[in-house]
Amino acid sequence: MASGFFALFDDIALLMDDMATMSQVATKKTAGILGDDLAVAAEQASGSAASRELHVIWAIFKGSAINKAIILPLAFLLSAFIPWIIVPILMLGGVYLAFEGMEKIYEYFFHKKMQAKISVQTTQSKEKVLDAEKDKIKSAIRTDFILSVEIVILALSTVDESSLMVQIGVVTLMAILATVGVYGLVALLVRMDDFGYKLVSMSNDDKSFMHKFGQFLIRALPKVIRALAVIGTIAMLLVAGGIFVHNVHSIHDVVAGIPSILGELLVGTVVGILAVAPIEIVKKIKSV
Repeated sequence: MASGFFALFDDIALLMDDMATMSQVATKKTAGILGDDLAVAAEQASGSAASRELHVIWAIFKGSAINKAIILPLAFLLSAFIPWIIVPILMLGGVYLAFEGMEKIYEYFFHKKMQAKISVQTTQSKEKVLDAEKDKIKSAIRTDFILSVEIVILALSTVDESSLMVQIGVVTLMAILATVGVYGLVALLVRMDDFGYKLVSMSNDDKSFMHKFGQFLIRALPKVIRALAVIGTIAMLLVAGGIFVHNVHSIHDVVAGIPSILGELLVGTVVGILAVAPIEIVKKIKSV
């Protein structure tokens, strides 16, 4: 009986060791897209009133957790029974991400006057503000779903030859990391100015390091948010381009001669233009 328990413990120890080893491999493979996920999440979560920032992040976090709870079992089932459908799903997700990224660029360059008019309207009702917030949360959760699919599939691809228990353990761990880690960092980031104000209030000397560092955090936050908005848009195009480059051999061959990041950005941009153009043409026809 005792030998049976020891054998069980040995099996558990081996399983944990395999999971730890494969988790390191999966983390390295998904590090790039986790960084993209952070940039996109921060860009999507920013822009709310200071008193509503954590509420927005919490709502997106819950949506992200639900996304992972849906994606994980589906990914295991699809990988086991109809693995050929994984790539088409990724391609559709790539089109959506490219569309989101290119739409932001298009609106920035061609809808500036409309944005200026909206920014002048400072007397929005509470209902309109909350409706806009809900739309922002829904958009962030949709984008998170696509990025979550990519993270789960990439993590699964690193353990596709391992046992089912190792696959479940490693991919679930990566899903938790992608949710708790990313949105935890986003929450810290958007409250950076509050931490800066706290440091300034605790300092008695305007020339002290604490005071200067607090002022730096306060001044840096708007610039960081603006930078993340740009990075988040580029990240969506990169992830979309990467999906097509890694899964379509003809596209991979076309961009093989240039640095991978430029090739993925180029492909993501082209896909985004092809996705946005028909919709904008239809809008213009309807407005005539």
